[in-house]
Amino acid sequence: MRAAVMYGAGDVRVENRPDPKIVQPADAVVRVVAACVCGSDLWPYRSMPATDTGRPMGHEFLGVVEETGAEVTGLKAGDLVVAPFTYSDNTCDYCARGLQTSCRNGGRYGFAGVDGGQGEAVRVPYADGTLVRLPVAADSALLPSLLALSDVMTTGHHGAVTAGVGRGDTVLVVGDGAVGLCAVIAARRLGAERIVLAGRHEQRTGLGREFGATDVVAERGEEGVARIRELTGGGVDKVIEAVGTRPSLDTALGAVRDGGTISRLGAPQYTEGPIGPAVFRRNITLTGGVSPARAYIEELLPEVLDGTITPGRVFDRTFPVDGTPAAYRAMADREVLKALITP
Repeated sequence: MRAAVMYGAGDVRVENRPDPKIVQPADAVVRVVAACVCGSDLWPYRSMPATDTGRPMGHEFLGVVEETGAEVTGLKAGDLVVAPFTYSDNTCDYCARGLQTSCRNGGRYGFAGVDGGQGEAVRVPYADGTLVRLPVAADSALLPSLLALSDVMTTGHHGAVTAGVGRGDTVLVVGDGAVGLCAVIAARRLGAERIVLAGRHEQRTGLGREFGATDVVAERGEEGVARIRELTGGGVDKVIEAVGTRPSLDTALGAVRDGGTISRLGAPQYTEGPIGPAVFRRNITLTGGVSPARAYIEELLPEVLDGTITPGRVFDRTFPVDGTPAAYRAMADREVLKALITP
């Protein structure tokens, strides 16, 4: 099969790799119908040390089940399924608490002999616990929005949930990438009255307004914080930080009201943050983390199916599998919001 492998910063290649096969009785082999490049893929794309072996890439995909292991009982060949961005048994104590990203038997695509999603097929461990069957055909127009449930929409939703967004809240979303835009959808869905989107890319913030943002702030740093506080009469109740840099966290801390909540969604590119007396005295709750996408898919799926939410609109360009290196370049250069990959 053809699949994308990263060998170092800026070095993504599409290669012929062995076709996946059933290894464990709980496995399924899924033929990929649609996959994508994640914003988090761009961090290693910018900084990964060179390697001779490479790393299979991609953790967001949906496809058709081709084969199942002897222990798989909930799926059969021909089922269209979406895969959350980590696999899990969905039965351990962490999974029972809705924290499938900490599953005792789970793991990540592209590691430990498991295929990446940016290819023609994937062996999925713990298929019954991981994969969610979709009640549409493989050529459905809903596929982009259903694919978004694998990561980007469920991650935006995680930010809104952990921030405690509720009816009447004023919410700031920091970042106009795909996760930030999906966080706008999620905040509106949970009843936020005012949603301020901090971003500078006019096409993206325009989509954010269509998703429910009431205000857009293009300024950054102290100027941006001042503008947000001016717009909101002193600050916001909840912040969803969807970038992952120290400046974006500083914006969140500067814009949130005392007693407010900040949820971090962006994969942090820093190891230390401001947690000293000045922040302590403000009684700010700092939360967030990696989204347990598997915990949210069934909740969000009906609203994708009936068109209430359309997160698939974040995909603004489609590439073939062999065009995956170009998809990375386009996203890294901010020419593309989120690249869809099809066989």
